[in-house]
Amino acid sequence: MPNIQEIANYAKENADKLGIKKFDIYGSTIDETSVQVDQGEPKQVKASNRSGVTVRVWNEQNTIGITSTTDVDPKGLELALKTAYDASFFGVKENVPDFSPEATVPIAQTPKDKAPQAPVAELIDKLLVAEKELLSAHPAIQGVPYNGLAQRDIDRFYLNSDGAVRTESHSIASVYLYSKTEEEDKKPRSGNSFRISHSVDELDINGCIKEAADKTISHLNYEKVKSGKYLVVFSPDAFLSLLGAFSNLFNAQSILDKQSLSTPDDLGKEIASPLLSVYDDALHPANVGAETFDGEGTPTRKVALIENGVLTGFLHSAGTAKRMNAQPTGNASIGAKVSVSPNFYHVFAATNSEQEFSLATAENVILIDDLQALHAGVKALQGSFSLPFDGWLINKGEKTSIESATVAGDFLQVLKSIVYLEKEVELTPGGVCPRVWVEGLSITGE
Repeated sequence: MPNIQEIANYAKENADKLGIKKFDIYGSTIDETSVQVDQGEPKQVKASNRSGVTVRVWNEQNTIGITSTTDVDPKGLELALKTAYDASFFGVKENVPDFSPEATVPIAQTPKDKAPQAPVAELIDKLLVAEKELLSAHPAIQGVPYNGLAQRDIDRFYLNSDGAVRTESHSIASVYLYSKTEEEDKKPRSGNSFRISHSVDELDINGCIKEAADKTISHLNYEKVKSGKYLVVFSPDAFLSLLGAFSNLFNAQSILDKQSLSTPDDLGKEIASPLLSVYDDALHPANVGAETFDGEGTPTRKVALIENGVLTGFLHSAGTAKRMNAQPTGNASIGAKVSVSPNFYHVFAATNSEQEFSLATAENVILIDDLQALHAGVKALQGSFSLPFDGWLINKGEKTSIESATVAGDFLQVLKSIVYLEKEVELTPGGVCPRVWVEGLSITGE
């Protein structure tokens, strides 16, 4: 892909030639290498270089046309601009997207160096060692059917005809391990773990191996659980999975489309326990893939969504912010239409709880490690969920794996029923979060 300044020059020259006065372009390139292994042998090696740009053009009537292309040389950009211009005459006439008012605001960003890419042979060797160590952790572990070690370099840019030019680059490496057991007269059990970092050298692969092994081994001795109401502890990953499933609560586009649990008038209302605060913080130090601007060129930032249990903010694009008399928050993606999504959640205890809880002393508590079937078991517009999970029954620090069970409830009621957030937060793919204790949740055993 040509560099950003060359693309900006090509775009301006071609726009002038076509008589186009207003346009913007968002693009990215992802250079990725990933490997998988199976029983001591390489199973799959993938290398890809994916590039794409989205071009938006406004005509004299201020309606918009959009096209996407992978061709960013002068001829490709000329064709994309012309196609988008032609399409603009069929564009929507109400709530037409516009440039973000913050697309030209300077960003105080520290340039990130991309990490050197590790050779494929090194990736395979590291993953083979990880598989071997996981298989040797316990005789019952018979396979690591799902695994992967990946590295990617990402370049992004945004420019528009008002002179906005933004660009950034970063690297991400990740490892995933999922081990499975086989024992006579017992059901197969499993455990998984994930780690992410800037580079393969910095990846905590040993920590990933240990976590996957510990989880898998802890599920070997399992029992049925009695159905009933329990004090439930969500792991950081499980709580963020649930929060993500009901993210329409904070999504301004969903609210405007009346596809949300919130309304514009809900700001300032107490919707959760006063112990809970939730931010969307793209620039959190733990966010390995932090992005400094969104698809409209708006700088990303920390957005307070819930503070001390009170709904304090929504996630906005430039368009939703204009319609709701707010500021864009740096959460927009552009494509056939502008969408809004969270960047990186930061969940933490807003205040100290009157009562502290600990898995070492708690009795008859359910610890949910991983929620499953979120695509089927969540009714996002009703606020309800019924989900199978992996987890344990905890009695004074002693863990007994639960054979199979589902957890059900109303998400807004879950938020109000939080009785404790632990102090220590963990990094997950969706953000940072502590364990969250919720009282009175329905558990259905077999």
